[in-house]
Amino acid sequence: MRELPVSNLTEAIRNAFIEANYTLPEGIRRAVIRAKDRETSPVCQAALQSNIDNWETAYRESLPVCQDTGIAVLFLEIGQDVHFVNGDFREAVEEGVRRAYTEGYLRCSVVQDPLRRKNTGDNTPPILHVTITAGDRVRIIAAPKGFGSENMSALRMFTPAATKEEIEDFVAETAIRAGSNPCPPILVGVGIGGDFEYCACLAKKALLRDPMTDNSDPFYREMEQTITQKINAAGIGAQGFGGTQTVLGVHIEPFPTHIAGLPVAVNIGCHATRHITVIL
Repeated sequence: MRELPVSNLTEAIRNAFIEANYTLPEGIRRAVIRAKDRETSPVCQAALQSNIDNWETAYRESLPVCQDTGIAVLFLEIGQDVHFVNGDFREAVEEGVRRAYTEGYLRCSVVQDPLRRKNTGDNTPPILHVTITAGDRVRIIAAPKGFGSENMSALRMFTPAATKEEIEDFVAETAIRAGSNPCPPILVGVGIGGDFEYCACLAKKALLRDPMTDNSDPFYREMEQTITQKINAAGIGAQGFGGTQTVLGVHIEPFPTHIAGLPVAVNIGCHATRHITVIL
């Protein structure tokens, strides 16, 4: 059994959210550069270059890449041989988020109650997903999620009779209907299977995949390519200026489901879909 002080967890989460807000994953940077090279519209090429310039400035000046520094989403994969000591686990997680957003000068966007709308002032509480795994390590994925893109997401409970084409159309239509709202070019995370809440979690996790990598399953790889073509054919383009490169990647995550159902969730990510992974 490995003992891990909760203060280590706090510090790692603090640093992860600050770094995730100041920098972008290399795969997303490369995907935007690829989109710029493929784009035929001069206006959209300029918009994509502005994205690139913004990221370089943010990195150089230690500034957030976007004014919406997101709700704090955390995926924690905790080894079963880890024993947290010297404090409360949940309090340590929230303290890490609190310190990241106050000490890192990140915008605090979380309200305590969804209807009464009073800001918590420190971006807590986070959205926390915990999985127990083998081993004695803790894998932290910090994913600050902006809501311009989050608001464009959707979930539909299909019947098992739904065709692959109907699912492709639902995903594409969700992205097309979003238009310029999620700050395209976008990432599209798709969860298929599980149940009502888990397919949404799958869609969120799908956004973490490197957009420069293909799905390892040829069946879903073909679906992703078809959906990408449908979205790009709509002519939305970077920032909605009418170009050919609207989507950086479509990522599908399937999971076993019930014989009577077929849940499908679509989680939209903007061109600054930020996340970082840390191992303790």
